[in-house]
Amino acid sequence: MANDHVIVRHLDKVTDIKYPLSHSITIQKNWMAQVLCLGVLFCAQTHEPLKISERTRQPNLNVSTSRKGRLNRLLKPHKLNIEVSPHRAVSAVRLMRIELGGAFADLLNDKGKGSGDNEMAYVERTLGFCTRELKDQDLRLVTDIVGGTIRWRRYLDHLIISLCHDKNTYKSLEPLLLQILRIGFYEIVKLNMPPYAVVDENVRLAKTALRPGAGNMVNGILRKLVLLKEGKSLPLPKVEGDDRAQARALATLYSHPVWMVRRWTKYLGQEEAINLMIWNNNDPSFSLRANHRRGVSRAALVTRLNELKVPHQISLHLQEFVRIKTGLQTVIQAGLLREGLCSVQDESAGLVVSVMDPQPGESIVDCCAAPGGKTLYMASHLNGQGMVFAVDINKGRLRILKETAKSHHVDGVITTIHADLRTLVNNSPVKSNKVLLDAPCSGLGVLSKTCAGIGN
Repeated sequence: MANDHVIVRHLDKVTDIKYPLSHSITIQKNWMAQVLCLGVLFCAQTHEPLKISERTRQPNLNVSTSRKGRLNRLLKPHKLNIEVSPHRAVSAVRLMRIELGGAFADLLNDKGKGSGDNEMAYVERTLGFCTRELKDQDLRLVTDIVGGTIRWRRYLDHLIISLCHDKNTYKSLEPLLLQILRIGFYEIVKLNMPPYAVVDENVRLAKTALRPGAGNMVNGILRKLVLLKEGKSLPLPKVEGDDRAQARALATLYSHPVWMVRRWTKYLGQEEAINLMIWNNNDPSFSLRANHRRGVSRAALVTRLNELKVPHQISLHLQEFVRIKTGLQTVIQAGLLREGLCSVQDESAGLVVSVMDPQPGESIVDCCAAPGGKTLYMASHLNGQGMVFAVDINKGRLRILKETAKSHHVDGVITTIHADLRTLVNNSPVKSNKVLLDAPCSGLGVLSKTCAGIGN
């Protein structure tokens, strides 16, 4: 390895990122003390290990858990930058974690638990500084920008490549710089934010997180984009040529994988395929399920939504479900999901559970259970009597299921089994009254809600 680089390994398992020393990334000793366990490796000509001063150690403080995170942030020395936009800094770091670390966008939203302190801690560990306090409105913008940037990634990258005039330049962009450009392009082209503000804020982020030259590059590219948009001359591909060429153009215009466009065009026709892609790119609607195990009826959930001023509709098919088009972040920030008072669950999943018709005292095996929405719903119908065996090959998602089961007060009737279903039957068979097998599929029916696979 060359002696003129720094490699940083982050807490959230983001791939080791190699930064040239010329990027002027500031890593302060007090910050190193906080992240020593993350394995921050400094490779310089001296090859000397990091030394942590005794003065950076924090005293034991007897404070409540709810106040501990914020109090720690106040007590720990850190580099504060109040000029950088907080929602853009958080969005850039989230996008890094998703693309380089393989994190799931939906799980990041849930893990945040509405905590601006939690999000800013990731920014500080990744970028070396923190911004002003993250407000609820900022968190809603983060969700919108991260989801939209992922959803429209193919489209955005096409524009970035076109304005760079060289695919090699695009490929050589640092991961953080690329995410900042994607954010700026999405804000200008899809969110129609004021161009001057978008350019100014993203330039400032690039200069602070990377170096002045990176900010100058962002400035030039974003200003060029603004001029092209105002002149209605964005460099977009034309749908022409043979079937493959048209599929590639449509894949770029609607930010879907080429293979998906070709398949839909073949079986549905081009017009219907375009309509389906437009549908996928629209803002999705969601359903909330009231958790009666926590004593929450649908009427009580509706009352709470009214208090939060979240528009909603009553489900026409299921007694415990309420539909919402907007306001999901408001629900999250209010703590309804964190406290287990309700959960986000599609009505189609609820209908599956209604067909299963779980009864108290029954033993049920839920094969391929993660992330566990149907498991939790079935467990709530057992009224504390019986057992749902949740089987899945993904250990991490089973752990999240167990944590959620506690907040829903159904952990006593759920047993998680980490196993491959194909070998479980032979190695340790489980007897039950009912078996639910929702086998892994393409997931094309829920693309509008997931966004993670669309923009690739």
